[in-house]
Amino acid sequence: MAARTPARTAVKAPAKSGTTSTDRLGRLLALVPYVVSRDSVALDQAAAAFGVSEKQLIDDLNLLWCVELRAPDPYCPIDLSYEGGEIIVTEAESIARPLRLKVDEASALLVALRMLAGIPDLEDRDALSRVIAKLESAAGAAAAASSHLSVELDVRGENLALLRSAVARGRRVHLSYYVPTRDENTERDVDPMRVLVVEGNTYLEGWCRRAEAVRLFRIDRIQDLEVLDVPAEVPAEAEPRDVDAGLFRPSPDDVRVTLELTPQGRWVADYYPCDSVEELGEGRLRVVLGTPDTRWVRGLVLRLGDQGRVVAPTELARGIRDDAARALALYDKA
Repeated sequence: MAARTPARTAVKAPAKSGTTSTDRLGRLLALVPYVVSRDSVALDQAAAAFGVSEKQLIDDLNLLWCVELRAPDPYCPIDLSYEGGEIIVTEAESIARPLRLKVDEASALLVALRMLAGIPDLEDRDALSRVIAKLESAAGAAAAASSHLSVELDVRGENLALLRSAVARGRRVHLSYYVPTRDENTERDVDPMRVLVVEGNTYLEGWCRRAEAVRLFRIDRIQDLEVLDVPAEVPAEAEPRDVDAGLFRPSPDDVRVTLELTPQGRWVADYYPCDSVEELGEGRLRVVLGTPDTRWVRGLVLRLGDQGRVVAPTELARGIRDDAARALALYDKA
């Protein structure tokens, strides 16, 4: 985008705004059409319309200056300025260009929408169905390709319905929750904040009173759930996690464990957070897991048996072989 140097603008006290990159992307996508449809808009008016502070809006405008929109030919920059506290967008004809999806883009979008449609108790299901139908009609042959692929959400419908009710009513919940990295069930009270779908799995995000922090709980790992007759009390400083960059952020201090898995052991890559996954051929996988505690890896590999083995670190592989030998020796004595 082309830009003119803006005049200095007074900034009011910040309003509460979305802090995730998803929130910001939504604003950026809507901001230019919003201004174009009105010829010009005052900064404070636009900030109020989008529920952000003027400072945040100016940051968004500065980011938009770095974006280039290209028509097929020739190059068509958008001219944006906010001199004198008025946002003005000109030469934005390229925005009116109809959206054209490639086959892979249309297929990916349809698969994602159908996945959402399969969530139990989904609100506005009719609206989603209409969107899918319109996209299928517009995509034509591209829609046929997506019909051969589906994504199933591993969600316990009853738990999902209870959690959505708890979020809507503002009620605390008690969870019996399985933690795979420690191979144990934990009991905890949680003040729900929201239910969200990330990378094909459904999570409860809430203030965990055991950890005294915001935590995400995969719903298919909730062993037992009780909605308590206690109001949820989420601290004012609790912020939703930005999940756009992925759920798991490994620590540089984590031990990197490399596993080689047979086709029967591939489920490990779906159930545990992996730093990397590599196909080895014939259905075999090599995965790298990051963990601060390798004790649960020992238990996992012993349960896998001949379905997987530790390649690195060598000390861990040697220790697991010793554990297996001791276990077999006990059987010999029995």
